[in-house]
Amino acid sequence: MPIRHATLDDLPAIVAIYNASIPSRMVTADLVPVTVEDKTPWFLKHNSTTRPLWVLEEENEIKGWLSFENFYGRPAYNATAEISIYIAETQQGKGLGKYLLTEAINAAPAMGINTLLGFIFGHNEPSLKLFLQFDFTSWAHLPKVANLDGVERDLVILGKAVKNE
Repeated sequence: MPIRHATLDDLPAIVAIYNASIPSRMVTADLVPVTVEDKTPWFLKHNSTTRPLWVLEEENEIKGWLSFENFYGRPAYNATAEISIYIAETQQGKGLGKYLLTEAINAAPAMGINTLLGFIFGHNEPSLKLFLQFDFTSWAHLPKVANLDGVERDLVILGKAVKNE
């Protein structure tokens, strides 16, 4: 499946996939849809060498995306990246998340990344299961740190050392 670096022209599709995940209250802490303008600064923080934003595109349609982002924003953490995976609703359950996560794990060391982190809501069982299948382990459990429509939700931080992968 073709993965490529995202371009600014891809941002509307990236935002559409992201916004489609908001109503489920399973994936993101955003409570209302975001705009392309809202996400432009986030997009511009990515670069193809150390913090890429990838899209999975097939038949001229973006089916999903994966981003590598800085963890904590201080130089001592440069070898650690948070990854986020979003799959279009119509494409979920087809193995695209597994594919993107495999590619991220394999590519990370060449980008100078030794550690990958996933920040996942405790009630998001499909995402937790995905990361656990790839030998991520629970490194932190932050109880009731998110309030989604009056429901307090936990955040689980999963981590994996990829230096020797």
